[in-house]
Amino acid sequence: MNIQKWKKLGLMYAPDGKTEWMQTHAMMPVLVKRENDEARIYFSARDAKGRSQGAYIDIDMNDPFRILRISDEPVLRLGQLGAFDDAGIMPTSCITHENKKYLYYNGWTLGKNVPFFSFNGAAVSEDGGESFKKISRGPAVLFSNDIDPYSTFAPFVMNDEGKLKMWYVSLIKWTEEEGALKHFYNIRYAGSDDGINWDRRGHVCIDFKNEYEYAIARPFVMKEEGVYKMWYSYRESEKIKTYRIGYAESQDGISWKRMDEDIDLKVSDSGWDSEMIEYSFIYDFKGKRYMLYNGNSFGKTGIGLTVLE
Repeated sequence: MNIQKWKKLGLMYAPDGKTEWMQTHAMMPVLVKRENDEARIYFSARDAKGRSQGAYIDIDMNDPFRILRISDEPVLRLGQLGAFDDAGIMPTSCITHENKKYLYYNGWTLGKNVPFFSFNGAAVSEDGGESFKKISRGPAVLFSNDIDPYSTFAPFVMNDEGKLKMWYVSLIKWTEEEGALKHFYNIRYAGSDDGINWDRRGHVCIDFKNEYEYAIARPFVMKEEGVYKMWYSYRESEKIKTYRIGYAESQDGISWKRMDEDIDLKVSDSGWDSEMIEYSFIYDFKGKRYMLYNGNSFGKTGIGLTVLE
């Protein structure tokens, strides 16, 4: 067993509430390396009505707590009333494919019988990520079908030796428990040649390990020496009701072995990440491995940074 001992470096960023469309939250960070050791971290921020839109910060990777700039306009704006993304937009993954940048995102809309629906679109940048244009007004990437009829979330896309691969979250059912609605979701796999049209066959990669778990969220995948490695968030267990970060490995990217006990990263005794830790994003820089993550209230308290010891 190779324990990953993550050392917390602190809270990097949380919105100060001074911008109308970016009042709270820096949810689900996505880091994209840029020139001169800079990186852009996309995330979703919320306005006073709780509607999320795409935002970013730029950091100096040599001093990641030094914020170089903060987006003054949304990277991705809400869709028109009635569209699949009229209540929220959440960037979740960014790749370069055929000299263009593709930013994948959740589009949220509110429901009546259930609280929300989420499906996925993509936006394309031809200026190196300075601006993005949605490829469609509808959820062109992951939409409701017989494999994923209810909702999909958090697609993570990787270019693996010329083949585009995606791991994403699928909502499999709603239940009513003690007068409240409860959602169940797991992580699945899809493949594509063009990054837009995805072959979904219902391959479940990470499923519930006991009767307590009901939400497995936000996959991040990398491939090292032929082994696929995934970090994800899961809840709940018999004693812990909130998110923790899990880990799994795979030889083919489809069948996975959960190894949650290999992660040594706990909630803090007090402060911004004392209740939950979730939505990890891993990156390597100058021989060290780092993890971005969210803390309490699903990203409301901001983005933190850890380093692998």
